[in-house]
Amino acid sequence: MSRFFANGSDSESESSEEEVQAPNFNKASAFQFSDDEEEVKRVVRSTKEKRYENLTSIIKTIRNHKKIKDIPNTLSSFEDLTRAYTKALPVISKEENGITPRFYIRCLAELEDFINEIWEDREGRRNLSKNNTKSLGTLRQKVRKYIKDFEEDLSRFREAPDQESEAEDEEAHVSDAGDAADDSDVGFKKELSVTAPKLAKSAPAKVVPADDDDSDDSIDWDSDTESETESSEDENQYQNMRERFLKRSTEKGEEKIGDEEKRKDKRKEQKLKIRKRAEDDEDGEWETVVKGHVVEKPKMFEKDAEIDIPLVLAKLVEIMSARGKKRTDRRLQIDLLFELRDISDQHNLGVPVSVKIHFNIISAIFDYNQKISEPMKMEHWALLLEVMQSMMKLLLANPDISISESVAEEHEEYAAAPFYIRGCPLAAVERLDDEFTKLLKECDPHSNDYVSRLKDEMNVVKTIELVLQYFEQCGNPNERCRIYLRKIEHLYYKFDPEVLKKKRGEVPATTATSVDVMDKLCKFIYAKDDTDRIRTRAILAHIYHHAMHDNWFQARDLVLMSHLQDNIDAADPATRILYNRMMANLGLCAFRQENVKDAHHCLVDLMVTGKPKELLAQGLLPQRQHERSAEQEKIEKQRQMPFHMHINLELLECVYLVSAMLLEIPYIAAHEFDARRRMISKTFYQQLRSSERQSLVGPPESMREHVVAAAKAMRCGNWQACANFIVNKKMNTKVWDLFYESDRVREMLVKFIKEESLRTYLFTYSNVYTSISIPSLAQMYELPVPKVHSIISKMIINEELMASLDDPSETVVMHRSEPSRLQALAMQFVDKVTNLVDVNEKVFDMKQGNFFQRGNMGNRGDRGYNRNQNNQGGNWGGQRRDNRNQRNRNQRGHHKNQQQQQQQQVQTIDEE
Repeated sequence: MSRFFANGSDSESESSEEEVQAPNFNKASAFQFSDDEEEVKRVVRSTKEKRYENLTSIIKTIRNHKKIKDIPNTLSSFEDLTRAYTKALPVISKEENGITPRFYIRCLAELEDFINEIWEDREGRRNLSKNNTKSLGTLRQKVRKYIKDFEEDLSRFREAPDQESEAEDEEAHVSDAGDAADDSDVGFKKELSVTAPKLAKSAPAKVVPADDDDSDDSIDWDSDTESETESSEDENQYQNMRERFLKRSTEKGEEKIGDEEKRKDKRKEQKLKIRKRAEDDEDGEWETVVKGHVVEKPKMFEKDAEIDIPLVLAKLVEIMSARGKKRTDRRLQIDLLFELRDISDQHNLGVPVSVKIHFNIISAIFDYNQKISEPMKMEHWALLLEVMQSMMKLLLANPDISISESVAEEHEEYAAAPFYIRGCPLAAVERLDDEFTKLLKECDPHSNDYVSRLKDEMNVVKTIELVLQYFEQCGNPNERCRIYLRKIEHLYYKFDPEVLKKKRGEVPATTATSVDVMDKLCKFIYAKDDTDRIRTRAILAHIYHHAMHDNWFQARDLVLMSHLQDNIDAADPATRILYNRMMANLGLCAFRQENVKDAHHCLVDLMVTGKPKELLAQGLLPQRQHERSAEQEKIEKQRQMPFHMHINLELLECVYLVSAMLLEIPYIAAHEFDARRRMISKTFYQQLRSSERQSLVGPPESMREHVVAAAKAMRCGNWQACANFIVNKKMNTKVWDLFYESDRVREMLVKFIKEESLRTYLFTYSNVYTSISIPSLAQMYELPVPKVHSIISKMIINEELMASLDDPSETVVMHRSEPSRLQALAMQFVDKVTNLVDVNEKVFDMKQGNFFQRGNMGNRGDRGYNRNQNNQGGNWGGQRRDNRNQRNRNQRGHHKNQQQQQQQQVQTIDEE
């Protein structure tokens, strides 16, 4: 052994001696708890505790993410929360009788409020990162879909958000877990097993519900320390394991119940203190905190100043002189103007001063929004409507006040009547109308926000009416035309059923309808307007309104008399959009009035481009190959029409395709073997050809497939199948039910299908028959005999059908002048060969002509002469043909003269 181990320390020798000693097997000491074992206690928890603790931790994580607006992590935590709740459902149904815990409902309500707050803040949404924006949309959709199952619980919670449920109070009374809660304000109580009361004592104390923001800090530390001391005392009083788990005596149970009652009373006292504190806060005054640097509001006037008209006007000029300057608080400017108006009203400075201040308030509200392309805020919009209507009422009630742009500022008069004020209510109401359109475009058209914004149109129209009344009293014709046009633009696209009732005589003839109002406004503009734009827009709106109410002939005559189609390309984009809308509605009107050909002519220019959506300003097609720049796209978005003014594009396309079918199918049947056949509708022809190229055609599903299937049935003369494809339940829902008096439109369609199917049948199978009975045709197509007779007569007169009518036998006798299929193909072949020969002759003549011309000249040095000859006789082959034809005509004339001479000689011989 080494010296190091030999000379060991005393401690080492002592420890070795202890190791040598025999162990003392004391049974009692074997069950003693050491200090280390007391620190690590075994916790026995129920399934409910585990599930609820999992939910609580996830809710706390969600709250932390919400505080820093970490939306992606909030989304992932919400998904974890839904999965944890699904796992906890069996426990909830067993322990809570299927009632959703209040803390879970509180979390859902807070999450919904958080999402709505971020979503409504448009400025904040624009500043979010791309990841946050994407996660926000996903989170909003998932939360809205998820909380549909908890609508009743959420509504009850929102009625009393700080009130605890009865189930929670009972739970707190039954178990000691009522004294425990998480350090947040989720508002639920842990229910521990009755068999482990010591564990309940060691749990943290219950948190009194408080505000959401302070939930993590509102912990009752006193009760927590108290429970810890009690638990430590209880642990020290047990000497072995057996005593620790023995059943307690009744005295100890009574003490425990007494402790529960004390804690319950203490909890109630804390609740009362918090409610009393909240009531005291409500009694006090709340101060609104403004974001950013707080600017002190300047004093309006000195205390001893005498308030009169010059002083108020000077203050008004001082306030308005800050318009457009840097660091000007626009909100403060509006508040100062309102305060100045109140001071003016208090000191009775007169209506003219109040009108002047009103007009400047309107200007200040318009100036608040610096970006013209963006809509104003809703609070300013409501304020603007109120101020505008108030100003116009003052002007109408005081006819001696004249407000106009022509009044100079130095010539304004506020002291004595008549009063003159500089300003333009017409420009203000036009800007108001434009702002209303921008507000509508900003909203989602499929949401309730759009409907609520659309309700403001009544107030806008009411304001326009007030301005209209004012300018009818004291306005020049040009201003009246401008305000009339504003009213027309709010009226022309609205359908009035009273017009059709008045036509049928269901209402008195003296009833005023929208058509009468439009006639009055438009005729004034036709007579008094000096600018072409206002008159053009008035004509287009007038035609649109007539077409909407089935006044086909009036609308058609206005279009033909105005010659708008000749110079509409020179108009501005907004007027061209209105022209396209007018033509679309005119086509629908012609279709309803059984003018299929006119309907097709009206719609063909829109539909043949394939971009009716863009031409009607109802949306933008996806961009292809940088078709337009970002600036152009922004401008085009500003030109879009509000959603409630849109024309149904599917209805428009269906009417166009059905009209094309009724025209194209009989034409194809009549010119089946014509090599020079032209297409009436290119779009419909392409649809038909693409369907024919398909190897397998299933039953129709879309609107286009229905029309193509109907066209194929019509080509065979099967009108019933054609009518079933066009008029059925699916097509009624998609298209035909959108028409006013849809039953009449469906009847008209079936009638047209029968007539055109009859014409197609006669074109296709006329060469098979020698004669056809008219009554049998009438029975086949369920048409009256006179109608069938009329259709066949028109076909014979127009030389479409080579036949004749035999009235006694009521038959159609075919003349068999139509060629057979082989003959028709042979004629086509002959036409093509003739065309080919003509082309070859032209090419050959051109080459031969140049060759002979060079050969006949003889003198190659005289190039100028050759050039002149070439220029003079450029079409040498054509001249050859003309000379040949002239010789043939001369020969025929000479031969004819010889025949005449021979006849004269024969006559003279006979006479002799």
